[in-house]
Amino acid sequence: MKFSDLIRLVINNLNRRKARVGLTAIGVVIGTGAVVILVSLAIGLQMNANEQLYGIGDLSQIYVMPAYGGEMFIAGPGMGGGGGGGGGEVDQDIKLLTNDAVQELRSIPGVTAAIPRDYMYAMTFITYRKLQGYSGVYGVGTNDLADFGYEAQQGTTALTRSTVVIGYMVAQNFMDPNLRPGQEIPPPPDLYDQQIQMTLLKYDDQGNEIRKNYSLRVAGILAESGSEADFSMYLPLELVKSMNEWSSGTRINYNKTGYNEVIVRVENADKTLEVRDQIIAMGFQANTMLDFVQGINNFYSILQVVLGGVGAIALLVAAIGIANTMAMSILERTREIGLMKAVGATNRDVLSLFLGEAAGIGFIGGLGGALVGWLLGQMLNVVAVVYLAQQAASQGGIPPSVAVYTPLWLPIFVLAFSTFIGMLSGLYPALRAANMIPVMALKYE
Repeated sequence: MKFSDLIRLVINNLNRRKARVGLTAIGVVIGTGAVVILVSLAIGLQMNANEQLYGIGDLSQIYVMPAYGGEMFIAGPGMGGGGGGGGGEVDQDIKLLTNDAVQELRSIPGVTAAIPRDYMYAMTFITYRKLQGYSGVYGVGTNDLADFGYEAQQGTTALTRSTVVIGYMVAQNFMDPNLRPGQEIPPPPDLYDQQIQMTLLKYDDQGNEIRKNYSLRVAGILAESGSEADFSMYLPLELVKSMNEWSSGTRINYNKTGYNEVIVRVENADKTLEVRDQIIAMGFQANTMLDFVQGINNFYSILQVVLGGVGAIALLVAAIGIANTMAMSILERTREIGLMKAVGATNRDVLSLFLGEAAGIGFIGGLGGALVGWLLGQMLNVVAVVYLAQQAASQGGIPPSVAVYTPLWLPIFVLAFSTFIGMLSGLYPALRAANMIPVMALKYE
């Protein structure tokens, strides 16, 4: 039997039983439609999550810290590295982030910069006129924050000993400490190119408070980056080191105690994980925002499988319906099968015919299910995007561009899969039809 003749016979036989074929195909429509919309929902959520995550930090940055027994080691007051004194003993099992280690990190292929960073642990507050504010203060071993990929919203990203560069949200943390009930809250100040006072506090052995003031000019305000930089103030590393030395009363020697943290920048985000693994192999602890992105992607990949499996259950029920329809069709067409064999049809011809009819039911249902799933996905996408955009606006987040996304491969896959399921469901009835004895089939009432 020619393939064209087989297709014609399959179409004619399906047209003879439109109602039964239609009802059976509806089950396949429900199953494939459920697979399409549920997997599309998982893919859309993954894309939305990635959009949010790609805005929370530079994926080409790696945060490197000393490690001991697999745990992060952060030196505190009196311990050096990060603001402590250099007089304390440091466990020799810890591989420290000394200047030599920083040079070693810079020599890794693909690394464009390795910049040490320290935080100021001294009690600190900032004043501007009558307003007082608080912020995390970091010292960085670079003269320009552009080395971190930061951009200036106002002013410059360059650092000097008498200037400070702040994140765009720092001004929101200023308030009037003398504000009385009922008085109007002052708006956030415009700090660009203004002099601010940074006051350090410490106490002597008798509990007396000692203060030290630094007058700094705000040379630049960073553009929004979605990272800690939005809420931080940046100073040269040597200035923060001297502040920490004053607070702790001890000298800091980074060659002996190491830095608390080194930020490594990679020339291409595609190499970030490769470089991170090399850094870990060197004995340091390293992490990157790409780790979080990968974790989220792994979660949504599992979610796609789970939701696809839920839809596949409906498709399994539809497969049982196809098998039942084909079994009933064979019983009704027993004499027709016998006549086909009597005029020369082979077992293979009969098997191909009934498998083709079962696959046809699966194809029709799959086509309808892919279309229905796509249309429902588009409707759900409109509603979900509006809702999520409202939520993002109220929380100050990034509005989503998509909530339900159907890639081209998904309808093609479910169409091919539903056709295969239909053919598989009709395999047993088709084998029964192919193995019928012509004489017995012709005598069947």
